Amino acid sequence: MKDVAAQAGVGLKTVSRVVNGEPGVTPETEKRVQEAIDALGFRRNDSARVLRKGRTATVGLILEDLADPFYGPLNRAVEEVARAHGALLINGSSAEDPDRERELALALCARRVDGLIVIPAGDDHRYLEPEMRAGVATVFVDRPAGRIDADAVLSDSFGGARGGVAHLIAGGHRRIGFIGDHPRIHTATERLRGYRAAMADAGLPVADSWVSLGSTNPDRVATATRSMLAGQDPVTAVFAGNNRVTVTVVRVLAAREHPVALVGFDDFELADLLRPGITVVAQDPATLGRVATDRLFQRLSGAALPTTRTELPTHLIPRGSGELPPFTG
Repeated sequence: MKDVAAQAGVGLKTVSRVVNGEPGVTPETEKRVQEAIDALGFRRNDSARVLRKGRTATVGLILEDLADPFYGPLNRAVEEVARAHGALLINGSSAEDPDRERELALALCARRVDGLIVIPAGDDHRYLEPEMRAGVATVFVDRPAGRIDADAVLSDSFGGARGGVAHLIAGGHRRIGFIGDHPRIHTATERLRGYRAAMADAGLPVADSWVSLGSTNPDRVATATRSMLAGQDPVTAVFAGNNRVTVTVVRVLAAREHPVALVGFDDFELADLLRPGITVVAQDPATLGRVATDRLFQRLSGAALPTTRTELPTHLIPRGSGELPPFTG
């Protein structure tokens, strides 16, 4: 910095202001300093900056699976808000493994990220309490934290599933199957609760064979779907608990002679181009990410805020598959 200051004919404070994007420098002086920086190949020493300011200008994001299309818009929204605050985003996938989630979170904390945004795989997050007390701002997204008090930004999984199943019931269906994710996952249990509530609202029973929770592995989901469609009283409609489940159910139904109605939770690419188009309960992952990251930076600003749980609405998109009538042939 001394070399840059000497070449540009300015003081060290002026160089610091230019490097850190601070006000108080005329355009002409900034141009002269930038030319000196370029000529000398100067690069800011972020390690020294951390020691001086106590902040790394980085935030961590722990997702379930970076390959899942649901998380693409969420990841992008988090990155854009972080960038607007001059922060770098570091992310990783937990693969729905609580141990891997913990390992990633603590590794990011060891690298002194300023904050964490976590889509939890586990249901016990007490391991983060020391980090949060040490100043690591933490916000949970899509699912709440387990056994700690922390901000959470969620979608209305219960209400969305209840509305999606009610839509099938309004179309004349009485035997409706539910295929969801692992029962330890908050969104899976909330969507199952919404399914059961809609059936109860209509005075309809739920047979044990109509409900299947577990891995979203295609083989598991396909087996569950075929089982529900077999026997003397097969289901006439299926409610799929997330986009990966929906895609597998679509493949199974495509091979069947008789139509079966389908509503899926989460939209997915090309859902509108299938015939019929797939009716979905849509979330807004970009807004989930944006709201969560805004909350994170509010905490990082030092604001004394109460812990909040924000629940964003979902909306039904009818495209044809959820409007198929019960097959009576």
